[in-house]
Amino acid sequence: MRNWLVLLCPCAVGVALHLWLLLSCPGGPGRHPAGPLAFFPQWKLRHYDVVVGVLSARHNHELRSVIRNTWFKHLKQHPALSQRVLVKFIIGAHGCAVPVEDREDPYSCKLLNISNPVLNQEIEAFSLPEDIPSVLSEDKIVSVNFRVLYPIVITSLGVFYEADGVGFQRNITVKLYQAEHEEALFSARFSPPSCGVQVNRLWYKPVEQFILPESFEGTIVWESQDLQGLVSRNLQKVMVNDGGGVFRVITQAGEGSLPHEFTEGVEGIAGGFIYTVQEGDALLKSLHTRPERFASHIKNLEKEDALLKEESSTYDDIVFVDVTDTYRNVPAKLLNFYRWTVESTSFDLLLKTDDDCYIDLEAVFNRIMQKKLDRPNIWWGKERNLQEGFRNSVMVALAEHPLC
Repeated sequence: MRNWLVLLCPCAVGVALHLWLLLSCPGGPGRHPAGPLAFFPQWKLRHYDVVVGVLSARHNHELRSVIRNTWFKHLKQHPALSQRVLVKFIIGAHGCAVPVEDREDPYSCKLLNISNPVLNQEIEAFSLPEDIPSVLSEDKIVSVNFRVLYPIVITSLGVFYEADGVGFQRNITVKLYQAEHEEALFSARFSPPSCGVQVNRLWYKPVEQFILPESFEGTIVWESQDLQGLVSRNLQKVMVNDGGGVFRVITQAGEGSLPHEFTEGVEGIAGGFIYTVQEGDALLKSLHTRPERFASHIKNLEKEDALLKEESSTYDDIVFVDVTDTYRNVPAKLLNFYRWTVESTSFDLLLKTDDDCYIDLEAVFNRIMQKKLDRPNIWWGKERNLQEGFRNSVMVALAEHPLC
C-alpha cells in the first residue's frame, strides 16, 4: 500500500499544479491565449506571422466577394504567404431589430421613440417649475448640449430672469453652436433697451430660422456680460418639453456620449428656446406604418441570417462576434475580435482593415522588415483621434503573448 502511495503522489501533485496554473489566470479557466491546451506543446494551435481582421457589415456580401476574388485569392494561391497569413471577416452575430427608418440615427440600433408629437404650434423647450425660485448663481457661462431626433426649427432663444416690476436689467448673450464648430449658427443679445418678450419666467428674442435636421448635435451657450452670474439650474431641476421625443438633452456623463471639443462654462440651463416640429404629416404617416415595417424587417433579418450561415459554411472565413452589427458598435466588434484572436490563434502581428480596402500583403511584409516591426509591443497605423482611429487600418504587433 505504501508503495502505491509513493507512486501516486507525484501524479497527484502534477494534477494539482496543472489545475492551479489554469485557475490562477485572470478570468478563470480557459482564459489563456491559446486555451488550456497551451500547457501541452504537442497540442499548440497553428502559428501565423500575420492575422488579418477585415471589418465587414452583415449586408456587405458583394464587398466580401470582391475581396475573396482579388487580394484574398492571391494570398491563397501564394505558395509562401498562404501558410503565414490568416484572414477573417469580422461580422456582428446579431442584426439590428429596428428598421433604419425607425432608428434615432442610421449608425445605431436605438428606437426613435416619438409618441404623441406636438405639431403645428410653438413649443417652449425648457421651463422652471413654479415652486423653484429664481436665484443668481456664480456661473457667468452656462451651456447645454442636445441632439435633434426629428427635424425642428428654433424660432427664439431665451434667458431666465424675473424683473420684479423693474424691467430687464441684465446684459446676456445666448448663442447656438453646431457641435465641434467654433462659429455660432445664430445668437441673441439681451440688454435693458432690447430685452425681447417675456413669456412666463423667460425672456425671448427671435433668431434667424434654420431647419435643424435629424442627428444634428448642438450646444446652447448663455454668457453674462455683467459682473453677476446667471439664473441657472442643473438639468434635474428644469422641466424639458421634447415635443413628444423630437430632441434630447445630452449630458456630459451620458451613456455612449463623447465630450464635445467645443464646450463652454458649466453644464446647466440658464434659459431656453422656442421651436416647431417640421414635416409633421410625414412623421404621423411614419408612426402609423411602423408595425408593418417592423414585421417586414424581421423577415429580412431571418433571410440575412440564413445567407450569412451559408456564406460562413462555404468559405469558413468569418468570425461572428457577439455584438449587434451597427456602425457605433465598431469598437465593440474589434475588441471581441481581438479577444477571439488571442484565445483561438497564435500569431506575431495583427492587421485590422475594412472590407473596402485592398491589402498588398507583399508590401506589408516588406514594410515590416524595413521598419523592424517584428518585435513586441508595436502599434503601427494611422490614428487621428479616438473617434477616427477605428476607421483606419491599425497593425498591432504582439510578438509575445503573456501567460494570462
